[in-house]
Amino acid sequence: MKSPKSLLLIVALLCFWGCNDEKDQTINWPDYLGGPDRNHFSALTQIDSTNVQSLEIAWTYATKDSGQIQANPLIIDGILYGVSPTVQAFALDAETGKELWTFGDPLTAWHSTSRGLAYWSDGGEARIFHSIGPHLYCLDAATGQAIESFGDGGKIDLHAGLPEVARDKFIISNTPGTIFEDLIIMPVRVSEDAGAAPGDIRAFNVETGELAWTFHTIPHPGEFGYESFPSDAYLNDEVGGANNWAGMSVDVERGMLFVPTGSAAYDFYGGNRPGENLFANCLLALDARTGERIWHYQTTHHDVWDRDLPAPPNLITVQQEGKSIDAVAQITKQGYVFVFDRETGTPLFPIDEVEVPASEVPGEMTWPTQPVPRQPAPFARQDYTIQEDGINHAAPDRAELLERLASTDRRPFAPPGFGGTLMLPGFDGGAEWGGAAADPDDGVIYINSNDMPWILTMVPTQSDVALAEYSPGERIYRIHCSSCHGADLKGSQQGNFPELLTIGDQLDRSTIAHIISNGKGMMPGMAQLSKEERNSVIDFILGLEKIEAAEVTTTSEAPSLPFKSTGYHKFLDADGHPAITPPWGTLSAIDLNSGNYRWQIPLGNEPGWHEPGSGTENYGGPIVTASGLLFIGATKDGMFRAFDKRTGRLLWEVELPAPAFATPSTYQVNGKQYIVIACGGTKLGTKKGNQYVAFSL
Repeated sequence: MKSPKSLLLIVALLCFWGCNDEKDQTINWPDYLGGPDRNHFSALTQIDSTNVQSLEIAWTYATKDSGQIQANPLIIDGILYGVSPTVQAFALDAETGKELWTFGDPLTAWHSTSRGLAYWSDGGEARIFHSIGPHLYCLDAATGQAIESFGDGGKIDLHAGLPEVARDKFIISNTPGTIFEDLIIMPVRVSEDAGAAPGDIRAFNVETGELAWTFHTIPHPGEFGYESFPSDAYLNDEVGGANNWAGMSVDVERGMLFVPTGSAAYDFYGGNRPGENLFANCLLALDARTGERIWHYQTTHHDVWDRDLPAPPNLITVQQEGKSIDAVAQITKQGYVFVFDRETGTPLFPIDEVEVPASEVPGEMTWPTQPVPRQPAPFARQDYTIQEDGINHAAPDRAELLERLASTDRRPFAPPGFGGTLMLPGFDGGAEWGGAAADPDDGVIYINSNDMPWILTMVPTQSDVALAEYSPGERIYRIHCSSCHGADLKGSQQGNFPELLTIGDQLDRSTIAHIISNGKGMMPGMAQLSKEERNSVIDFILGLEKIEAAEVTTTSEAPSLPFKSTGYHKFLDADGHPAITPPWGTLSAIDLNSGNYRWQIPLGNEPGWHEPGSGTENYGGPIVTASGLLFIGATKDGMFRAFDKRTGRLLWEVELPAPAFATPSTYQVNGKQYIVIACGGTKLGTKKGNQYVAFSL
C-alpha cells in the first residue's frame, strides 16, 4: 500500500502535469540510469511506436580524444553532463550539443573508463561529482571548476577510511556515486588478485568531503558475518575485494541503500579465505544515513568463479496474490534474477540451496551448496546444458572444439580445476554492468545478456626458485601480467587482453609506465612497483632488457597463493566466433509478477557471420519509456535499435559512427524529446569512436 506521503507526492505531480502543457516542459534524466531506483525508465511519450521510424540525428558532439565510452549522460535543466574516453568531464547545451565547459586534460589521459557522473543540488548550488583514478572531484555544475572547499582543494582520495595497509593499493571508481540527502556513497574498483584492497562501502559528505560512515564488507571482530571469514581476514594483506564496483540503488522514501558486491580476492582460489565469505557476492540493504545493515542475501557462497553482482538492482513494484509489494530485483552474471521484498529481504520466489561439486584443488574448500531461484528461469544458457549438438556447426575446427568440450568440467557450479571448467555464462555474464531496465509500476524487467563461453583453468603458481631464473623484468611480468597477456605476450583473442609484442609501435615509454602504475580498462594499476621495477618490466615488454637474472634483485614478491588461473580465455572457433551455437546475445522481457517470460529475442548480428539473428556480445544497457519503447545500443555490430517493449518487435535501427557500449539517456527540452548515446567503440576489437549522438523527431 502506498504511504500517505507517497499519495501526496503523486497528487502534487499530477497537479503539476495538469497545469503545465507537456509540450513546453523540460524533463530531465537527472541521475545515473535515470534515477535512484536505477530503472532506466522515462515517463516521456512524444516518441512512440507510430513515429520512431522518423528519428533523425539532432546533433553530435565529438570529444577531443577517442576510445571506449561507457557513460550514461545526465541531462538537467537543458544541460547534458558527460565523460570522454580519457575521463574528461564536460557539459553541453542539450538542445544543440554546444560545449559549455570541460574538466580534465585529455593530453594526460587517465587510462580507464567512466560510466558517468553524479549530480547534487540543494535547490540553489549544484555540484557534479566526477572520479578520475583514485580521486573524487567536486565541480561547480555551472562552470566545471573544482569547488575548493570540498576535501583537499576540490577532491578527496578514495583511499580515505581504508586501513593503512591499503594506502598504496589500487583503487579507483568508474561508476558514479549514489546521492542520498547530503551524502555521496561511492562504489570502488579494486584489484581482483591476491593483495587487493578491502571493498568497504563508504559515504562522504557532499559539501565537505568528510567521511560520514563505513560498512566493512570483510567484517571486523564483533560485526555480523565475522565468522564467515578466517578470524584475521580483515587484517590479511592478501585477502581483499568484496567491493561494490557496479553502483547502488536507493529507496529515497525509506532511506534504504541497496548495494550489490563482488567476489573476495583472489577471484579463483579461496584456500586462504575458507567460509561463506560475507559480505562478498551479496545484495546488501543498508540504512543510507548510517550504513547499518538491515538485511542481506548472498547470491554466491565462497565465490571462486568471479560471480560479482554486476549491476545496480532495480527497485520496482510487483503484484503477488492480490498484494502490491515494493520489491528489489538483482540480475546476475549467472543469468539468474533474485527478487526480494524491499523492506524485509524475503524472497518473492523460492530459492533452493543446491548441492554442488567440491573442489579437487589442494587447499580449496568450496561451499557445499549454492542458491538457485526457481523462478524466473535463467535468461542465459547454462554450462551444464551444452552437449555436442550445442557446438557451432559452422566452425571450421569443430572436431577440435568437440574434443576440448569433452575435456571440460560442465557440472552445475563446477569449481575451477586443472583440466578446465566451462564457464557459461562467462566471466562477463550473463548480465553485465549495463544493468536492466524496468517499468517500475508494471513489474516487467528488460535484460540484455551474453551467451559467451569461457574456459577457466588452474595451474600451480611458479615458485620463487623458478621465478629467480628469469630476468627482473620477466619475473615481474610473470607474477603480475602473464595470466591475462600470456607468457608469450600474445594476449587473448578479440582484443579483450591485447598482445604486447607490438606495444612499442603504439605507445611511448611514458604512456606504458602510466598504464602500469594506474591501470587501463580491466587492468588494475600496480602502484606498488618501484621505478626500477617498472622500468625493468617495460624493458622486457619492449624486448630491450639486457640484464641477467643474477644481476638485479627485485622487491616485487610473488603472491603466496599456491594456485592461480591461466587467465581469461574465451571458447572460440578458428574464425573467432563463439564455439557454441547462436544466439550469442539476447534481450529478454520477464514479468516479475509471475516469474514468466514475456519474450526473448537475439540481440544484434555477429560481424562476419553468415546468418542474421545470431546475437552478439553486448555491453551497455537498455532504457524504456512510458510510450512502450525500448532503446538499446550495446552490440558489437554498432547498431542502435528501438523495440516494442510489449512484444520485442524491432521498430527502428540505425548504424552509429562506432559501437555504443553504453546505456542511452532520454530527455525533453522546450517540448522536444531527445535520445542520446555515447559511441566510443574500441571494445571487442571494434573501431574507435569519440561521439555522443542525439536523435529527435
